[in-house]
Amino acid sequence: MADVKKVVLAYSGGLDTSVILKWLQDTYECEVVTFTADLGQGEEVEPARAKAQAMGVKEIYIDDLREEFVRDFVYPMFRANTVYEGEYLLGTSIARPLIAKRLIEIANETGADAISHGATGKGNDQVRFELGAYALKPGVKVIAPWREWDLLSREKLMDYAEKHAIPIERHGKKKSPYSMDANLLHISYEGGVLEDTWTEHEEDMWKWTVSPENAPDKPTYLELTYRKGDIVAIDGVEMTPATVLATLNKIGGENGIGRLDIVENRYVGMKSRGCYETPGGTIMLRAHRAIESITLDREVAHLKDELMPKYASLIYTGYWWSPERLMLQQMIDASQAHVNGVVRLKLYKGNVIVTGRKSDDSLFDANIATFEEDGGAYNQADAAGFIKLNALRMRIAAGKGRKLF
Repeated sequence: MADVKKVVLAYSGGLDTSVILKWLQDTYECEVVTFTADLGQGEEVEPARAKAQAMGVKEIYIDDLREEFVRDFVYPMFRANTVYEGEYLLGTSIARPLIAKRLIEIANETGADAISHGATGKGNDQVRFELGAYALKPGVKVIAPWREWDLLSREKLMDYAEKHAIPIERHGKKKSPYSMDANLLHISYEGGVLEDTWTEHEEDMWKWTVSPENAPDKPTYLELTYRKGDIVAIDGVEMTPATVLATLNKIGGENGIGRLDIVENRYVGMKSRGCYETPGGTIMLRAHRAIESITLDREVAHLKDELMPKYASLIYTGYWWSPERLMLQQMIDASQAHVNGVVRLKLYKGNVIVTGRKSDDSLFDANIATFEEDGGAYNQADAAGFIKLNALRMRIAAGKGRKLF
């Protein structure tokens, strides 16, 4: 431990990281630099500064990363229509590589020789933080207190905080009902009653969305403008990436969109039940597929769909900074060169309904697709040879008397 002189801690100012801060000071006898990221979690981050100062921290970083988060992480992910295990929009996963990146940048700026985080030894986040850190600074030391200390319950953490006069707000109860994570893309809920997979989630748990039953009886219409696969305007009003997502979160939440209750497979081996609110992301996914449906070549679209599960898995398991993810991203970004245009949506009681899409780069040709006279644009007689050639191998096998089963 003597080789650690300075450590950069990912610090929220909550119970866990406040205890970690003091524990690092006492156990490693090192200087601690705190880093607090504003990723649009909807809570004040400035109070973390006062708490860190009260604990003797001299170098305090509080960074507004909302635009970088959406522009450089969320948007690239949605260009691939990324979904993990068919449902999860990766709201927690996609924030971790940015936090890891900033931890390493601050370590370089301050001359720190270690970083630290509050992720437990049971979850995915420890993997995501540390894979990112090692990819960006191979020789960095990572301190993960949950894998070292014996403070393995909330009560022990609270006792430690009281013993060391750590400024922690008590809320009149020993245990929080849920473990939660929030950023501009989503808010997640784990633990509590959700640990019984048969128990229905509680209605008062949700914070961003109204229930579909209580959503307005009148639909909301939106027009999203795309440029190279990214939303650049809502209803004709140009917006920055973070403003786009914040706006869609608000409108989607008002219409009961984006709730999810799933059991997922964690990278560390266990299954975990989580509930998620991702109103803006749910809208973005549906709209992006709609604009791609008229602007992407068929085989390009199908290849993207085949590669997407691998891309999603790389993000979920913490390989954002890996060469394979970067290679896939170049291919995905190249596919978006002509993904331009406007998508019209109807939001109604939890549903995102595509009602229109248009683009100057559209590959949809009404003259060919029409059920009416096409003026010779398509020769239907050509289909006979096409079908026979595609059936040739099956015709040969059947002619040899081969059984199908």
